[in-house]
Amino acid sequence: MTLLEAIFLGIVQGITEFLPISSSGHLVLGQHYLGINVPGNMFEIVVHLGTMISVIVVFRRDLSKLLWSLKEKNTQQYILTIILGTLPAVFAGLLFKDRIISIFDNVQMVSLALIVTGIVLLSTRLMSSKNVPLKIGSGIKIGLAQAAAIIPGISRSGFTIAAGLILGMRREEIAKFSFLLSIPAVTGAGILTLIDIGEAGSSGLSFPILLAGFFMSFLVGVGALYWLLNWLKSGKFYWFGIYCLGLGLITGIL
Repeated sequence: MTLLEAIFLGIVQGITEFLPISSSGHLVLGQHYLGINVPGNMFEIVVHLGTMISVIVVFRRDLSKLLWSLKEKNTQQYILTIILGTLPAVFAGLLFKDRIISIFDNVQMVSLALIVTGIVLLSTRLMSSKNVPLKIGSGIKIGLAQAAAIIPGISRSGFTIAAGLILGMRREEIAKFSFLLSIPAVTGAGILTLIDIGEAGSSGLSFPILLAGFFMSFLVGVGALYWLLNWLKSGKFYWFGIYCLGLGLITGIL
């Protein structure tokens, strides 16, 4: 992987992490069609960490409010809901780690997963945003949707926001919870990957390449996240389903 390719893939990650079109799926397809063959998923984890920092920047006020109100019961319940909602992804990642890594080299599986994502997103056309409050049970159900997104091609934001819509939550509340929910999951995956790399001795990628991917995913991710939060208000979330379905079919045929 060259420096320019790392910058390009970092931009791809920054755009697609928050738009419900599967960033991991696009990274797999991008590397495949660029002829990049890097074993493992170290680069994917690094650029995901970049977009995780984007979440912290965009939701810094919400995170600050949580920290300054830790003694309040509502805040404690919200944090507990995030923790419990993270557990399904943790268990799925630990149990199916090797199988998931193998999918990063399987373009056909990614194409199929994109088609599934497209169908789920199109189905949100039939759902209406209500005002059902977030509860612990709802958080766990959204967490299960997030766990499915460890498969490349399944959109994390798409599945979690769709799950929230099914539960009748407001779009703005779903989006905030969905992206805050990603922080512990992505952080945990990054730590585990760094441990694995430390034990193996090398990731096969130079530090400048990893750094370029990280910073580009962060910078582009901030803009993409602000844009998506505004787009959600339009109620046209399902439009992304057309894109995912089309991309899945085209790449599957190719």
